[in-house]
Amino acid sequence: MSAAPSDPALLRIEGPIATITLNRPAAFNSIDLSIAQKLEQLGADVEGNDDIRVLVIEGEGRAFSAGGDLQTIGAAAAADNIAPVVGELLKHYHAFIETVRRMPKIVLSSVNGSAAGAGMGLAFVTDLCIAADDARFTPAYAKIGVSPDGGSTVGMVGTVGTRRALQIFLAEDSFTAKQAYEWGLVARVVPAAELKAATRKFAERLAQNPPAAIAGTKSLVYQAAVTPTRQQLDAEEAKIIDAMHTDDFRVAVKKFTSKGK
Repeated sequence: MSAAPSDPALLRIEGPIATITLNRPAAFNSIDLSIAQKLEQLGADVEGNDDIRVLVIEGEGRAFSAGGDLQTIGAAAAADNIAPVVGELLKHYHAFIETVRRMPKIVLSSVNGSAAGAGMGLAFVTDLCIAADDARFTPAYAKIGVSPDGGSTVGMVGTVGTRRALQIFLAEDSFTAKQAYEWGLVARVVPAAELKAATRKFAERLAQNPPAAIAGTKSLVYQAAVTPTRQQLDAEEAKIIDAMHTDDFRVAVKKFTSKGK
């Protein structure tokens, strides 16, 4: 284990599935420097473990995450110390977000209760999201006079488009898991009491994909929108040939071609 029970974020590994639990329930898992630093460390641990195929991110207690810790940020504002304090927090937290997007594993957020501000951003910067039917997503930024951070625009704009993103950040007080599903931000909505079990089942399904398929697909999908066609086709060729050199591919093809014989 890479975390103690009292740590602001916890890591457990069960076979090919790792779970990072945001562990500041008394503060609704808001992001302060301690949790940002721990997430950066745990993200690196998961990225470097070749046995892990799926990472689940969840929140302990009644909320997924309330976003940036306003106690910390408010104190920095009062002390006219915003730039160094928020800069240091985001240095570590954004490093974690970059790892989430880069790692050759599927990252699945499992959202209960509230996901607000950077917590909403975390829910949607992952590769896939499963949410409880009573979960609520709250942009929160405009209410306190700031623009999004924590990967919020990274995860959402490519999914919903620019106009919907502007609507979400500037015109929505909050929205439901059902709305998020309709906008393509959430893959599955399940009853709140079934979220843990449904998340595990979904993660197990995702983990059935061979590592080369996961890594190649994730890389190609994220670069497709910003890569010229010829370059993207070359990348597709390289990735599929790499995957075809694996035992997973050879076994799967042999099984497929032997059907009916």
